[in-house]
Amino acid sequence: MRLAVLDVGSNTVHLLVVDAHRGAHPTPMSSEKTVLRLAEKINSAGNLSKAGADELVSTIATARASAAELGCEDLLSFATSAVREANNSAKVLERVREETGVELRVLTGEDEARLTFLAVRRWLGWSAGQLLVLDIGGGSLEIASGIDEAPESEWSLPLGAGRLTRTKFSHDPPKRAEVNELRDWVDEQLHPVVKKLRKNGAPDRVVATSKTFRSLARLTGAAPSSEGPRVRRTLTHTGLRQLISFISRMSAADLAELEGVGANRAHQLVAGALVAESAMRGLRVSELEICPWALREGVILRRLDQTNGAEQTAIMLKP
Repeated sequence: MRLAVLDVGSNTVHLLVVDAHRGAHPTPMSSEKTVLRLAEKINSAGNLSKAGADELVSTIATARASAAELGCEDLLSFATSAVREANNSAKVLERVREETGVELRVLTGEDEARLTFLAVRRWLGWSAGQLLVLDIGGGSLEIASGIDEAPESEWSLPLGAGRLTRTKFSHDPPKRAEVNELRDWVDEQLHPVVKKLRKNGAPDRVVATSKTFRSLARLTGAAPSSEGPRVRRTLTHTGLRQLISFISRMSAADLAELEGVGANRAHQLVAGALVAESAMRGLRVSELEICPWALREGVILRRLDQTNGAEQTAIMLKP
């Protein structure tokens, strides 16, 4: 079947179209991204602004039309932290449904962690053993650990790269004091989770997903995306620390010129790097692997797992 996944994130709305069937590797056929930066359109009252809602409705309508033109049998649509945390999310979701016909489902942070973990497990296979998975998004950091397809434990923390850039940095590039203060604050926020994970012993594999980790790995020498998804890519703690000392002195405009850094995410790269470094240091991880599959693939895989030959249009958010 041909499936479309519509991912409404803090920075972008991403439509991914794949050909797949149960037990098969989903094959990407089309990818469309629209930069909305919804998290930056939450007003002082905690609501998604009318302009932000207008853009969201228009983008979703366009995405649905694209999915129909490409012959998709199903459209799996979901939203993450930006919509989840808006005080008027229920009204926004109702407007999306009425004006576009799309039932946009809001994932919890724990849902994100579980579905991302599933994607990583399927990509690496059972031989990966005990997995520890990290995912830095625009609004939150997801951490999941386990030996099966469903994690034994998962956390979602408000440590997204975009969120921290907006709330913790006042300068571009950030002042040294801002960098130091953010590092210390992130350490404090991570401490309870780090403490619990250390008690469980060292995992067999530590894996990271998301654009933030991919960009950091590329900037420290990992292969470019042009070499394909199956090339092994890693990020070392030593390389990350050296990179932070370099990029923390650069403006967002200069960061956007670096290979592997998207212009729409350059402004939040330093904050994302500090979260990654704090997590690796706290968990005593010297090197982690980059997995090309993440939340969208997890949604697809869960949908395929529940396909039994009958028409099914709703995705299940629980394992």
